[in-house]
Amino acid sequence: MNQKEIKEILDELVEHYNTPEFITRDPIQFPRQFTGLQDIEISAVLTSILAWGKRSMVLRNADRLHTQMNYQPYYFIMNKEWQRFHDSRKNIHRTIFEEEIWKVCNGLYTFYSENNSLESLFTKDILEGIDQLSRLFNCRHLVSPQSKSPCKRTNMMLRWLVRNDGIVDMGVWKKISPSRLIIPLDVHVSRISRLIWPTLPKGDKLKTALLITHYLAELCPEDPCKYDFALFGFGEEVGKTF
Repeated sequence: MNQKEIKEILDELVEHYNTPEFITRDPIQFPRQFTGLQDIEISAVLTSILAWGKRSMVLRNADRLHTQMNYQPYYFIMNKEWQRFHDSRKNIHRTIFEEEIWKVCNGLYTFYSENNSLESLFTKDILEGIDQLSRLFNCRHLVSPQSKSPCKRTNMMLRWLVRNDGIVDMGVWKKISPSRLIIPLDVHVSRISRLIWPTLPKGDKLKTALLITHYLAELCPEDPCKYDFALFGFGEEVGKTF
């Protein structure tokens, strides 16, 4: 396929998957429930960390965590109610345990004690911001790009907060252009991307995510990550056939 044909197909898939119905099946439904900036950011951070594995399990456990916060994320952080999360053996989601959520909440408390918005970490450089966030939380489930990880969950969170499509993504951050985002690289995005661009490097590393983003930017320079809906949505739907 040439670039024009690829763009036409992906644009059609974006139209198909980027709909209000997507929200009901996706973790973005949790930060979308809030209006306060800090509530949205905290919910987005914690939800994205849990966004790993079967989506029904992710949604169940994200709801359980928000219930423990009484659906008041910022209040929960600033009043140190997270300090009860100290058990290294109590499971929150898959291999994520209470003590790791404690680390994230402690980092959020430290940050919001002196700052208004996590956006300030990312205004200079996206990868530098992801690295700073990783250092702030010191949680093994939110890794630094220096590890060569594609940082899928953090890049997904950034898509939620930066893009404003008026449908799914919230776009509460105004100082960062969607053109700077990096595709959240998971197995579904990887599978479909390799069908389109067979010469992608082996392994789902950061360099692969950056290269896919580069190819997508050739199709839509101002908003390459809108195609996450196409690649992820189609990849998830037909994944069992590959």
